[in-house]
Amino acid sequence: MLFLGIDPGYAIMGYGVVEKKQRGFFAREYGTITTPASTPIEIRLEKIHRDLKTCIKNLRPDIIAVEELFFYKNLKTAIDVGQARGVIILTAQLSHIPLMEFTPLQVKQALTGYGRADKQQMQRMVTSLLKLKKIPQPDDAADALAIALCAAQTWRSKI
Repeated sequence: MLFLGIDPGYAIMGYGVVEKKQRGFFAREYGTITTPASTPIEIRLEKIHRDLKTCIKNLRPDIIAVEELFFYKNLKTAIDVGQARGVIILTAQLSHIPLMEFTPLQVKQALTGYGRADKQQMQRMVTSLLKLKKIPQPDDAADALAIALCAAQTWRSKI
């Protein structure tokens, strides 16, 4: 079963596909979708939609998981990321793929058992669970893999 995890963003959106097999979890692919800061928001959101649609078509995930907005100090950033989340949710719906949403706390608890795990702890756990040789880069892709792992570990209880 394939889980596509998405770390939402409008400048950099991380994605990661985790395959769940009897022998454990494996990273199939990970990366980022980026949009130039100089581009109007509506063009950036369209690019996110197009690139995510292509990603879904090529990777064919069974489940899409996205991180919920939790807390942003900058209101404009929160609004822009919220708009990107809306595009992600709509793209999942138009692709007829079930969507799961998780808070950062839920992702941290699922992977480390500790809701206040720091970024380094999370990256080490992602690397270990996926049997990778090095920490996935950039951070947005590592975060997306963590979200996909969270979905893979909890999907039976959520659906």
